[in-house]
Amino acid sequence: MAETGTTAVVLFNLGGPDRPEAVRPFLFNLFNDPAIIGMPQPLRWLLARLISGRRAPVARAIYQNLGGGSPLLANTEAQARALDAALNGAAAADGPDRHYRVLIAMRYWHPRSDACARAVAATGADRAVLLPLYPQFSTTTSGSSVRDWQGAAAAIGLRLPSTTICCYPVEPGFVEEVAALVAQGLAEAGSGGARPRVLFSAHGLPKKIVAAGDPYQWQVEQSTAAVVAALHRKGAPADLDWLVCYQSRVGPLEWIGPATDDEVVRAGRDGVPLVVVPVAFVSEHSETLVELDIEYRELAERSGVPGYVRVPTVDAGAAFIAGLARLVRRAERFGPGTCAAGDGRLCPAKWRRCPNAAAAGG
Repeated sequence: MAETGTTAVVLFNLGGPDRPEAVRPFLFNLFNDPAIIGMPQPLRWLLARLISGRRAPVARAIYQNLGGGSPLLANTEAQARALDAALNGAAAADGPDRHYRVLIAMRYWHPRSDACARAVAATGADRAVLLPLYPQFSTTTSGSSVRDWQGAAAAIGLRLPSTTICCYPVEPGFVEEVAALVAQGLAEAGSGGARPRVLFSAHGLPKKIVAAGDPYQWQVEQSTAAVVAALHRKGAPADLDWLVCYQSRVGPLEWIGPATDDEVVRAGRDGVPLVVVPVAFVSEHSETLVELDIEYRELAERSGVPGYVRVPTVDAGAAFIAGLARLVRRAERFGPGTCAAGDGRLCPAKWRRCPNAAAAGG
């Protein structure tokens, strides 16, 4: 007979303001994160106050396009319900087994880690699986969220055997879901006869973060290569025109590239239609619904791009959710600690800020 008990599955995501009044405090929480701005306190607090005050009017205008607030929580809740059904449905089919409770911890807006930790305690769970909704690990996203969770759990004395899934950039369900969506986008973009170019767009990072050993860019490239390989298996031509680029540059620092907006302009010069793929986002939010759908589409029109197709995020797609369920069950077999989607170390040793590489002695 299978082991009984309850596993709390904690989904981590960025969070977003739910109303116009929440924009400034959301931004303050973001810039007061030491993973985002590495200054010591109280300098970081003061700078976060300054930046959030200056950026709030522009950000409120962005969220006005979305009805005044971010849809990220609602979209993450839909993923949580789908994952809950996948985990508990499989358990029910197999007879007595563990029960799963899927909960959400947002990093910069509600429900945050402190509320989630209390909710986990109330479930009576005897173990936890921590699952960031970031397929590619970065110290600024998954790393920050897990540290925040650990502090919140310690503050209420919540001590559960926990497994952290640090990353899953080439998880087959994720790759298959993205590839199927890209194939649809290619068919749409190519209907006019012109050969489209695929832009795999991910959120950027300052170069200094990557130079310090953050594996995010390397993992984004692994995701993209896996999706392209899947597209070739689906019949995409061997000479498919594609590249990886990065969006959302802010501030004076030098960021990794090439920049998505620069590539949109280049496509106009080359006279090729575009298929734009949010390869590092798994839920629709402001950076897909506004930046990609509105701002870059308008840039494409001004630049003479003959066609612009934006591929949806994976959201609660069946293959993606099945992949997440596999990750959870594998994490339980792995036991307490940190694991990636595959066996052993995923990142090369040079990416020393990858927690899985560090755990493997890299």
